Amino acid sequence: MDQRQAEPIQRFASTGAGAPQGIELRHLRYFVALVDAGSFTHAAERIFIAQPTLSQQIRRLEEIVGTPLLQRRREGLRLTAAGSVLLDASRHVLSLVDHEVTRTRQAAGLGRQRLRVVMPPGLPESLAVQAAAGLRSAAVAAEVDVAWLETALDAEFSLIQTRRADAALGWLTTKPEALPALLDAMVLGEFEPEVWIPPSHAAVRRGAISLEELAGLDVIHGPRRAEPGTYDAWATVLRAVDPRFEFTDPPFRRSLPMTLAFAATGRRPAAVLTGPAAVAGAMPVRPSPPAGTSGMVRVSLARHPLIASAALVWSGDLPRPLQQMLFETADRLTPAAPLQAAGPVSLTTA
Repeated sequence: MDQRQAEPIQRFASTGAGAPQGIELRHLRYFVALVDAGSFTHAAERIFIAQPTLSQQIRRLEEIVGTPLLQRRREGLRLTAAGSVLLDASRHVLSLVDHEVTRTRQAAGLGRQRLRVVMPPGLPESLAVQAAAGLRSAAVAAEVDVAWLETALDAEFSLIQTRRADAALGWLTTKPEALPALLDAMVLGEFEPEVWIPPSHAAVRRGAISLEELAGLDVIHGPRRAEPGTYDAWATVLRAVDPRFEFTDPPFRRSLPMTLAFAATGRRPAAVLTGPAAVAGAMPVRPSPPAGTSGMVRVSLARHPLIASAALVWSGDLPRPLQQMLFETADRLTPAAPLQAAGPVSLTTA
């Protein structure tokens, strides 16, 4: 165990006048499960114990630590300041224990290393497939088991920071060196959104819309929780043009055709902005005359002001062979060219 791994455990053990006596790993596992589930009922179901038993063990943990860890409110559970500290320490301790048990089993020839990789929904299919295939091939060669996690990521990659995942394919809205020290990253390429506008808009004739013109429309994009990093970064860019700008959440999720159809029904002109979907600046989009008055037309965004960098991000605490495997896999990945229609691009809603 290196000094960086040992420090959080030393801080945890030295809290208060003396080290808390009687804490067991199951107390920490129950506590983390409770916070992640958000309620005693859901947590008990996830870890297969009775709810009264879970409540009793959490009370016992608070007695050992000597302070409340959770506030029980009508709207749900909320961590106290002490609970937040213990949660971070618990995640680290449990991750370290699990990792060292895995190493012990490997030394005895009883198991293989495991890598937990987040593949968030909404990634361009070409990028997601290429990255997953590359990681799978590298893992097979290195005799590593991969566990795939399909869940949303925030801009800070907190799933990796809190050791609930080891690596992730996601979007950077800052430079890699601005990430927390625990994280390492390799950028795979820059992507931008698709932009769809009404057929009557003047930008259709040009095939490109300016940021100023876009900010003047109702822009349907989101919801934020799907891609909070790019959502906030792009909103900031548009607010530099219009300080009052706000995105409009789509009423339909995971269905671009339905969102386009909805946008065409508004009293005010509305645009639809997807998440990062195409390699930035790869090829201009050629719009076509819409088939009907309700047809939404895809155009380019002039000067490419809305960009997100696809990156493979991983924990710097991973064993060196796993980090090398991730680095080499990312180094071999190249963003696939966006799919371009043989002719102009349009989508009718009728």
